[in-house]
Amino acid sequence: MTNQNVNLNSQITCPHCGHKSVEQMPTDACQYFYDCKGCAKVLKPKAGDCCVYCSYGTVPCPPIQEGKACC
Repeated sequence: MTNQNVNLNSQITCPHCGHKSVEQMPTDACQYFYDCKGCAKVLKPKAGDCCVYCSYGTVPCPPIQEGKACC
C-alpha cells in the first residue's frame, strides 16, 4: 500500500517539443517508456534515472518519494 504522503500526479515535459501533460504514476511498477502526446516521440529515462517520471516529471516516482530504491 502506498504512503498517504506520496503524490501520484506528475507533470511530464517532453524534452523534444516542450509539451506538458499531467499523468498519474503507477504504484506497482516503474514506467520506462512514455509516448509524448505532443510530438509522439517515445521518452525513455535519462542515464541514472529509474523511470520517465524521475527524468521528465515534476514529481519523482512513488518509491523514490518514499526513500526506497526504485524498481
